[in-house]
Amino acid sequence: MNSMSGKELAKLLERNGWVLLRVKGSHHVYVKSGNPSKISVPIHGNKDLKIGLLRNLLKTAGLLENVSQEKPPEQGVDDVIDKQSDAIDVE
Repeated sequence: MNSMSGKELAKLLERNGWVLLRVKGSHHVYVKSGNPSKISVPIHGNKDLKIGLLRNLLKTAGLLENVSQEKPPEQGVDDVIDKQSDAIDVE
């Protein structure tokens, strides 16, 4: 998952129907009709949000499946060998 700044996340939320409710300091609070959740986005210039926070905010907004997911871990050589030996019928 690519990281993004609070500003970029705020724009993404607004494009997806979220409305800015209030601003308190550097935190912008967004709401969406039909959704009981409120999302507080910290906006500190162009500083990227940490991945865990970004995932949580996107999940709360219902946008996590729209964002490109990380690639699954590659299989190790031992995993491939184990799978091949399982496929071979040993009598």
